[in-house]
Amino acid sequence: MKRSSATSLLLPATLMLLMPCGALAESAPYVTTPDKISAGDTAWMLTSTVLVLLMTIPGLALFYAGMVRKKNVLSTLLQSFAVCCLVTALWVAVGYSLAFTPGSPWVGGFDDLFLNNMVFDRIQGTVSVSHIAPTIPESVFVMFQLTFAIITPALITGAFAERMKFSAMMVFMALWSLLVYAPVAHWVWEPAGWLAAMGAQDFAGGTVVHINAGVAGLVCAFMLGKRHNYGREPFFPNNLGLTLIGASLLWVGWFGFNAGSAVAADGRAGLAMLVTQVAAAMGAMTWMLVEWINRGRVSLLGACSGAVAGLVAITPASGFVQVSGAYVIGMAAGICCYWGATGLKRMLGADDSLDVFGIHGIGGIVGALLTGVFSVKELAGAPASLTVQAIGVVATLAYSGLVTLVILFVVDKLFGLRVDVEHEQVGLDLSQHGEQIP
Repeated sequence: MKRSSATSLLLPATLMLLMPCGALAESAPYVTTPDKISAGDTAWMLTSTVLVLLMTIPGLALFYAGMVRKKNVLSTLLQSFAVCCLVTALWVAVGYSLAFTPGSPWVGGFDDLFLNNMVFDRIQGTVSVSHIAPTIPESVFVMFQLTFAIITPALITGAFAERMKFSAMMVFMALWSLLVYAPVAHWVWEPAGWLAAMGAQDFAGGTVVHINAGVAGLVCAFMLGKRHNYGREPFFPNNLGLTLIGASLLWVGWFGFNAGSAVAADGRAGLAMLVTQVAAAMGAMTWMLVEWINRGRVSLLGACSGAVAGLVAITPASGFVQVSGAYVIGMAAGICCYWGATGLKRMLGADDSLDVFGIHGIGGIVGALLTGVFSVKELAGAPASLTVQAIGVVATLAYSGLVTLVILFVVDKLFGLRVDVEHEQVGLDLSQHGEQIP
């Protein structure tokens, strides 16, 4: 049932119609009464929202900033911060409507631009909720999903680090957020979406966030070309201490990412939190073991990368698998993402600066497919299909890759994507922003 400004005039009848009952399944956001809101669920979702926002600022910002050269630290930090601001404005204006209103199987509608249908009326005693999360206010659901919409394009910045114009980056991110992220989120998480209707399982964003951002990052790396002198001189991270702090913030924030995706303070949230911890630990230990076997040493960067790989891979499965599945998924992520950041990266020949595809793309694929193997029907509510999971992976790779390429082509023609060689040598901090670290 759609909301309208006339709701308050028809309050008694409306509330009767919107009361939850076995015969009525809402297919769009609707208006209810405050007594139907769970204080516990709402408190947990407010907490989860803060945790997921923490993943981008400062988590991802520090994680990436520690891995670039000193002359690009400030520009890298600014990219994550600016994306947070940009996507917030776009999500509230149009992104949420495109992603989480019924519309068509491919994309939502324009009925809720600027959240004009959202209701909170203390006088009439009404509040709107999402049909996906009926026990929390819609405002909380909007904000929670906003944090996912923020971190997904922010992840892409690691692929073109140290060489993209700030102006081009902002235009690209605006278009990508609306033309790629919102439709893919609709496919998977809106019940009317075509992948959701097929039974695709993605609890917290393995497909929507990580595969989506990973393939977009790879396309960006190819389109922008390699950094000046890449492969001819070593590019040493400026401060791996920052990277460890960033990775740790990502790890902690991921509990909001995965356990928060239960959209309730319940047993599923608890299980999602537990398997997230297990997979992250197994990803880190497996990466360190593989690194030690191949290189005779263990690195801090490798440990951080392995933990993130495990977190990425468990994301789509976190509400659907038992602890035993988390062990396997974490180990698989450590092995596959190590290869993605080393062997596959060399095979592809792309300068994916901070291994966005190697970790997020490969980790997301591993997690999505293994969700089809380890998902437990009693936890998920329906059996998983490896075939359907594979369809979701391929569709996201194809759509995100193609549309990203088109957006980059247009932005390049209009503004130019890459800074001049001289500006790149000086560093983006000084050449793009007139600032530098002493």
